[in-house]
Amino acid sequence: MRSQGPLFSFLCCWMASAASIAWAQADPEPHPRALDLVGLHAYAPKVVAAGETIEFRTSSSAPYELSICRLGHAVDDPAGDTVLAVLPPTQPIAQPIHPGSFVHIARNLPPDQRLGALTVECWVRPWKLTGWQTLAGQYNYPNACGFGLFLGPDGRAEFYLGDGAAYRADNVLRGPPLTHRRWSHIVGTWDGSTKAIWVDGKKIAESPFAGEVKPGPAPIWLGACGHDGPAVNILDGDLAMPAIHNRALRPEEIEARFRDQGLTPATGDSVLACWPLSEERGERIVDASPHERHGRIVNSAIWMIGGPSFDGAKVPRFGDYDPSRDARRGHGLRFASDDLYDCGWRVTESFEIPRDAKPGIYVGRYRYELDGVPRMYHVTFVVRKPRGAPRAPILVLAATGTWGAYSATSFVATPPGLHQNWGTGGIENSPGNPPAYCVYRDHQAGQPAYQIGINKPWPNAAPYVLYSPESVGYSHLMRAERFLHVWLEKSAYDYDIIGDYELHCDASELDGYPVLIINGHSEYWSIDAYEAVDRYLRKGGNVAVLSGNSIFWRVSYDEGGRIMECRKLNELPGGRPGCTVGEMWHSQDRRRGSMLRECGYPAWRLVGLETLGFWDAGANSAFETAMPGHFLFQKPEPTGLGKGDAFGGAPGGGFPKAVGHEPDVRLELLRRLTKEIPDGATLPEEPAGIITLADGRQPGAVAFDYFFRPARIADVDNVACQMIYWERPAGGRVFHTGSLGAGWGLSADVRFQTLMRNVLHHFGVDPRR
Repeated sequence: MRSQGPLFSFLCCWMASAASIAWAQADPEPHPRALDLVGLHAYAPKVVAAGETIEFRTSSSAPYELSICRLGHAVDDPAGDTVLAVLPPTQPIAQPIHPGSFVHIARNLPPDQRLGALTVECWVRPWKLTGWQTLAGQYNYPNACGFGLFLGPDGRAEFYLGDGAAYRADNVLRGPPLTHRRWSHIVGTWDGSTKAIWVDGKKIAESPFAGEVKPGPAPIWLGACGHDGPAVNILDGDLAMPAIHNRALRPEEIEARFRDQGLTPATGDSVLACWPLSEERGERIVDASPHERHGRIVNSAIWMIGGPSFDGAKVPRFGDYDPSRDARRGHGLRFASDDLYDCGWRVTESFEIPRDAKPGIYVGRYRYELDGVPRMYHVTFVVRKPRGAPRAPILVLAATGTWGAYSATSFVATPPGLHQNWGTGGIENSPGNPPAYCVYRDHQAGQPAYQIGINKPWPNAAPYVLYSPESVGYSHLMRAERFLHVWLEKSAYDYDIIGDYELHCDASELDGYPVLIINGHSEYWSIDAYEAVDRYLRKGGNVAVLSGNSIFWRVSYDEGGRIMECRKLNELPGGRPGCTVGEMWHSQDRRRGSMLRECGYPAWRLVGLETLGFWDAGANSAFETAMPGHFLFQKPEPTGLGKGDAFGGAPGGGFPKAVGHEPDVRLELLRRLTKEIPDGATLPEEPAGIITLADGRQPGAVAFDYFFRPARIADVDNVACQMIYWERPAGGRVFHTGSLGAGWGLSADVRFQTLMRNVLHHFGVDPRR
């Protein structure tokens, strides 16, 4: 079906120059230097209701054609999709990105004020010791250079004093190199005749300087300086307690400031500004001096890392640690030169989704040529039921949080061909090395990635992305969820669909649905979403889980849903190097992060199973029937399965196979794998009533115990996955397949399909007649 009539409007930014200044028009304050992109990149809202308008924001160095499609029943054939509209071909549209976080303080020191003395101080923990980096100053190269503390390209501390005009190389005083990822107290002083650099309370460099010192017409920056306006030389590091004084601090004062380890704000009449960075959330920092030189964070730097007095590795993993009660924690702010959480692009195309559009997965499909080779690029989005429309019998949860968590190469160099094999770290990045990080891939300088921006491309969520060789055909992101959708539609089941953020925001989304299906790789959950499903079950709801590695990592969202936060302890598989126990607390809600089972919200308590581990997708297996007499195998349709019979795979034993590559098992099995309980921890007891319907075995499984320490799968007879039925004592019923590949296997096995029809019937839902 192709239509173009009144349902779409075409809003194209034809002028590249207009697009390139979009950021500056939206925000007149200084911003990071622009980075131009090669190829085609685009994003749109992740979820939209039928009857609403979807807005696309595109940057392309080549002409393109955009069509709006609902994905069809042929999972790997675009020809089977329903095409709602084909928009006219479009000329290249340049929309750069502006990566890098820093603080901008608009209320600067008076530009023409002649200073008689000065001290600039801060604590810094550098994550990189190469390339020019800024700590603090009022400095806009090359013609508004006032003063500042910097790190030179060799990691050496530098102190610059100038007259607020043109840069003068002779005005730089250089100290020793700092230590990688170690806090240092850096102070630059000038008493009117001599300037000096102090590191950790000791003077390490000085030189005569009797020149004129003026701040110049630049803002105050923390973590960056200007270059003809835009921010450059962005710090890859942590900053604490920056301050500016209108006199040279005495040696004993500097030593005392060092011993204090950044816990006490600078005070006294000489303080021109001091930023304790105690907010620990949001985009505004407050000046503790009377001068109200408050700052705005650009590109959302990272809070809740502690200060120089704090060693996050010494916080016990198990216990009742509370950051708000730790008087020695201090405060810091982590910057990254590749921080980017909102591209800030203009809308280039918009399309009104018809009110009668079926809920499901849709894409904006871009066709273009690059280097003479035809390519396709997809912007995936979920269309939910229209506002106020009657509810279907089934609500399917799309694992949009997981899709975002794996979006490492947001600005991917899109290869030709249909299928793309993406690892957790993404695929080839675009020229120019645009930001490429996610909760599985660190920032370029090694800072653990704790935040994912929503208003960015997520090409990893495209419909043909694999997590295996093409000969296997396995996926763990959006494509993995398509198999259930197709089966429901072919089997005449009506369903609605929402994303993770919608469930997080509104527990009433579940009201009135006989069945909730948790689908695919539903790994990243907020506490609000967990509690919403718990309330739904307690009121008598029914949940079918066709997911593995389910409800595992805790996430939170900022106000407005622009950023998803997730902190993953370094000692855990999938954790981020550098994420100590002390850094696991989220800035958005101040609550502990990392594994949900250690945050007081275990998956087993909600849906009966917990993550065991993983194995290679090519080693997937089938289920083995454990209780063939159970009513779900028999009523209303007999599956024909006997004890030990295999199901959930393609006829003949080939792919698809349902069991893998990340499975869930009962708490009872994890207890058997757990040989020792860590200090301060407890090993919970399994709740009553769980029935194992089938097992999945995998001798090569990488298994972990309840505390996610390596374990031997042979100790539990190689059982690596379990399918269960559970009538919860707290209320509600759960059918859980325990496998990420469940939907894939369902698509190929008529006996598994019969079992699934029985489950839905038992939960009160039958196909349309």
